[in-house]
Amino acid sequence: MDEAPIIGLMTIVRRPLLIAVMGSGLMLGALVHHRVSAQGEARGSVTGAGNPTPAPSVVPLSPKATPKATVTLTQRDRTTLQRTFKALSDRRDFPDQIQQVAEQFLAVPYQADMLDRAEPEVLTLSLQKFDCVLFVESVLAIARAGDDRSEAGFVARMQAQRYRGGVIDGYCSRLHYFSDWIGDNQQRGLVEDLTPRLGGVTFKPRLDFMSQHWQKYPRLVGNSNNRDCVDRMETTLASQPRTYLPTASIAQHYDQLQSGDIVAIATAVPGLDTTHVGLLYRSASGGVGIIHAAPRSGVKVSRDLQSFVEQVDQAIGIMVARPSIGP
Repeated sequence: MDEAPIIGLMTIVRRPLLIAVMGSGLMLGALVHHRVSAQGEARGSVTGAGNPTPAPSVVPLSPKATPKATVTLTQRDRTTLQRTFKALSDRRDFPDQIQQVAEQFLAVPYQADMLDRAEPEVLTLSLQKFDCVLFVESVLAIARAGDDRSEAGFVARMQAQRYRGGVIDGYCSRLHYFSDWIGDNQQRGLVEDLTPRLGGVTFKPRLDFMSQHWQKYPRLVGNSNNRDCVDRMETTLASQPRTYLPTASIAQHYDQLQSGDIVAIATAVPGLDTTHVGLLYRSASGGVGIIHAAPRSGVKVSRDLQSFVEQVDQAIGIMVARPSIGP
């Protein structure tokens, strides 16, 4: 049986991104994990990690609050990054390159709540453990390398995806809700939201999970400025309609999907838009599944996409976004 992660705040409320409400953020903010099912990832509530884990690498955000020492990737992360770059075949087209990179991380452990460990806001990086959104962002940042297979290029691409306009400017500059992540990245030519042309159904979720559950987010507790900015962010997002492809019709569109498409699980959980995210996976036999960071299993392939979504608690369908190499 596949584990069905729900990443909810995707902002999935992300990572408290990605975020989901099932097991873990986002989507990608303070994905406070709100467990909705035994198998999911929740970006809406903060849950404790099962085993102690090394602190993730961070890069200071803005010159306004720059620590004396700038931390980039750990040596272990650097080794992993260069090994993955070397395995990247220039002979493949971009969708296949995304899947090739994702496969390099199979069985890498899952770790929730990785992005909310530092104040002020910093760019958190890790190639040793992932939540669902961090996995997607890391894979895309590597696959988009082109001729720039440097650590600095990877870091820049990670920041460009995770923050509004690609600029780090405090807690609320992070794209906490994953539908917002898709919209902002689309505006900058990094993805295309395919859901409307796949026949997606319009819905208007009330995105207020973070403000309604602020006590579960370390960066919102005791910080009225962060809570105020979250309120403003959610008010702005409330007027934006979204579309999702209903669960029962997913398989009908398999022929329109390609390797590396971003797949976010749309949810009926109050206050959230999505609860989990991964990348479309096409097997050699022609099967259409999803490769994702699952709360109990780490990075894995769930072999049939629709069957996987059907197992996710309170899932109503999916949002699909197609990555581009970038402007």
